[in-house]
Amino acid sequence: MSTGNNIESEFRRLNEKNEWSALFQKIRSESAKNTCGFLEAVKPQNKNLNRYRDVSPFDHSRIVLTRGRVDYINANLIKVEKANRKYILTQGPLINTVSHFWAMVWEQQSKAVLMLNKLVEKKQEKCFQYWPSKLGDDYLMTFDDVGLSLQYIKQEDHSYYLQRVLRLTDMKTRESRDILQFHYTTWPDFGVPSSPTAFLEFLRKVRDAGVLEADVGPAVVHCSAGIGRSGTFCLVDSCLVLIEKFGINSIDVKEILYEMRRYRMGLIQTPEQLRFSYQAIIEGAQQQLSPNSSPVENHVISPPDPIINEVGDDDVASDSDDDGPPPLPPPRLDSLKKPNGTPVDRPLPNIPNSVSCNDFHYEGDGDEYIPTGPLPVVPGDEEDEDEDEGTSDEELDDSISPPSELLSSDSITPSELRHRKRMENREKLEAQVRDMKRRQQANEQWTQLKRSLYKPLFIAGTVILGGGLIAYLYFKD
Repeated sequence: MSTGNNIESEFRRLNEKNEWSALFQKIRSESAKNTCGFLEAVKPQNKNLNRYRDVSPFDHSRIVLTRGRVDYINANLIKVEKANRKYILTQGPLINTVSHFWAMVWEQQSKAVLMLNKLVEKKQEKCFQYWPSKLGDDYLMTFDDVGLSLQYIKQEDHSYYLQRVLRLTDMKTRESRDILQFHYTTWPDFGVPSSPTAFLEFLRKVRDAGVLEADVGPAVVHCSAGIGRSGTFCLVDSCLVLIEKFGINSIDVKEILYEMRRYRMGLIQTPEQLRFSYQAIIEGAQQQLSPNSSPVENHVISPPDPIINEVGDDDVASDSDDDGPPPLPPPRLDSLKKPNGTPVDRPLPNIPNSVSCNDFHYEGDGDEYIPTGPLPVVPGDEEDEDEDEGTSDEELDDSISPPSELLSSDSITPSELRHRKRMENREKLEAQVRDMKRRQQANEQWTQLKRSLYKPLFIAGTVILGGGLIAYLYFKD
């Protein structure tokens, strides 16, 4: 470990020169030189146990299962020797690996599971729900292939993270252990938390529970692939432990990350996550050295655009809108009340005109309306629906222009021709009105027929329900 390295000066220099992407690429390249083998992950019987085909556990550090018939799980034991820290980093369980996940927790004697992702992100499943859906014995999960059962005991909501107590039981010996699950719900996929302060508070709660200490089994840390957000958490925690032991100028973040990447590939997935790790380490160190000091100022340039060519959690970067759903609007009834609870006397808005309304207009005066638009379809009506619309007498007078051959005839005058056309159109209009009345009558008859059919069914249903209720009360007494 190098000495005389000032992490704050390094952070400012990287920001001023916008070198986070270059540093990230350098770490990736150097790590690739020391890549270890992962033959177990690519065996045919194990391929369907990996969430991502390009995130495989190294053979030398993978967790080997002993309960059940499967010994493979996509998980590695990470060691940071100088910090005296051990973590198990793993992928979000699949539906067919949930029993393997809990077998690992049992065999490694882990006291906690740290979940840093949501079950679904950007409309894609990132982790199968590996704990019961509700509290109590009625929702017990059993894993017969590994001889374990799981019960949901309680939950505490801390705004941006949840803390659950899950009881894991060996079904053969009846031995039980309570496992703490810390579920960080506001860390976006391929991104970083909104501020180091909230993240450090989450880390402090995890530490206070004693689940990261050397005298208990290693905590199981997972996100979706178990490398991006999981790697960020472990890097920050380890660096803060080393700062507490040796001082802030004694650590080299890059070297610690190199060491961790020797146990599991791809830890820290973006320049943005690397930058956030530095921020959280600096702010956490200030809190450790001066608990009353203000957080580190983030007055330098914004983080660079993330590079989305690292393997793992997703194909695209996540924005801050993944941090949580927007608040629900107020109930409709509440929005129509004054502050004192009195309903608001607010008139309804005018109904706008529409094309469909304009296509159906009425003529005439008084109570009798003659529809002149398209006629409604009634059951059994087999006539053509594409009838011509009626036209008023005034429109006929203005629109009729007799053919020249008729005007030249001595037997028919123009006025007689217009009168004849007017009478013909009036007859057509009267025929349309009669047809409209016929259809309206058919509709009324059809409605009455339906009502006559529904009424006996309603009465029969009422009698049956009433009889059942009387019988229930009789036998109950």
